Amino acid sequence: MTSTDARWSWTLLRAGSFKLDGGAMFGLTPRPLWERLVTPDDRHRIPLQQNCLLLEREGSLVLIEAGIGDKLSDKLRAIYDQERRTVADAIREVGRDPAEVRAVIVTHLHFDHAGGLTRVGDAGAAVPTFPNAEVVVQRQEWADALANKSTMHSTYLRDHLDPIADRVRLIDGEAEALPGIKVWPMPGHTWGQQAVRFTDDAGRTVVFPGDVMPTVHHAGPATQMAYDMLPYENMLQKRALLERAHAEGWLIVLDHEPGDPAVRAEPNPDRPGQHRLIPASG
Repeated sequence: MTSTDARWSWTLLRAGSFKLDGGAMFGLTPRPLWERLVTPDDRHRIPLQQNCLLLEREGSLVLIEAGIGDKLSDKLRAIYDQERRTVADAIREVGRDPAEVRAVIVTHLHFDHAGGLTRVGDAGAAVPTFPNAEVVVQRQEWADALANKSTMHSTYLRDHLDPIADRVRLIDGEAEALPGIKVWPMPGHTWGQQAVRFTDDAGRTVVFPGDVMPTVHHAGPATQMAYDMLPYENMLQKRALLERAHAEGWLIVLDHEPGDPAVRAEPNPDRPGQHRLIPASG
């Protein structure tokens, strides 16, 4: 078996629910339209989830995405209605330990995807959550995070970057990050976002595409987040992703879907030329 033929078993990890403003999550889509899909709370926030994947092959553990973590202040936890749980809790719940993880692949470095790379240590300072793991990220994303290149306030945070700086492995473009695990650029939400693809032990191609499409309600080409740095590029990347996912039968795992995040793409019968997402079991 060559490295590209390597197969991985995987477990979906729920790192905790949280909420973000519905208008920001749906961008230019008018509220009367997106409110048909998801009901906001009295503060206009919609429910989301921190979905991560724990991969295993020959005793080696790899984590895809790290979630928010435990470092937010009580004020910010209230703003985001963040559940008091982390990806480390989810890992322990499946009988493993964060110290067993040998690599963490992150799609991008926003706080809700990479905050969990570090945790509050015994002395109160941030320390690596995964003491024996390297962190795999695109070089462009790492540079933008260090420069705080974002229109969002407090999303690239130094307390989830500095403590892991000596263990970061930078990727330039499409590459095999680990045996059988490929990454490729997925710009739009950020300049340096990447998607992750691997073959599981059932022979399926599993794709974790990051925030190009955070929930099942973001499959439409015009449904972009207000947080996206390059909305038009995000639309093009999403269209190409859905076309290939349908043609090749990919299983897609969505990073913020609060329901079942494992979906497949199929042509949308109501909108010719577009795709929709359906449950993988459907």
